[in-house]
Amino acid sequence: MKKIRAILFDMDGVLLDTETVCEVCWAKAADEIGLSNIHEIFMQCVGRSRSDTEKLLEKYLPDEGAAVKFRNRTSELFTVVENEEGLNKMPFVLDCLESLKKAGFRLAVASSTRAAKVHPQLTNAGIHDYFETFTTGDTVTHSKPDPEIYLKAAASLNLQPEECVAIEDSPNGVRSATNAGIKCIMVPDLIQPDSEMKEKAWKIFSNLKEAADFLCSVD
Repeated sequence: MKKIRAILFDMDGVLLDTETVCEVCWAKAADEIGLSNIHEIFMQCVGRSRSDTEKLLEKYLPDEGAAVKFRNRTSELFTVVENEEGLNKMPFVLDCLESLKKAGFRLAVASSTRAAKVHPQLTNAGIHDYFETFTTGDTVTHSKPDPEIYLKAAASLNLQPEECVAIEDSPNGVRSATNAGIKCIMVPDLIQPDSEMKEKAWKIFSNLKEAADFLCSVD
């Protein structure tokens, strides 16, 4: 096995506690239009880009423009929460980033979220400067579970996939990383690992401190 040189982080549900906020906003927007089964629909969309999410929503909102309108409404509701309450970091984020930096790992972000959201959200959380590069959903053609975003993230550091480890919370994220040939640590948030995830993930930990402790112990 090649030496691990970099850790590639998903953002939503790994670094920032955004997915719980998103689900509340989706539920409110769905209630406004009488859309049922929103929890199941939302779970299918976790880890996907905005454009891919809208394509999936079209199955449930077939009227022209309805999927885009729904996503715009969820974004409006999310922005209200973000502006009024702010976004919380996931547990042990700072401890994790500090430990990995001190151990000599390079850090990067690979998020399906657009750059216009990623940079201010990480800046407001006080963790933006830990990362060398940012590969975002608007810089790739195919979103997770396609491997493109992780291949680009590794390339942005001039590293091979096998020199990187990804940290993900969602099945789509784990699939994306492993499809790219990158070992993936799963730290579950909303979705608990099933048999597929237990097979695909390199390791599964309950929080980022456990993940960092493990990575710092790997020779």
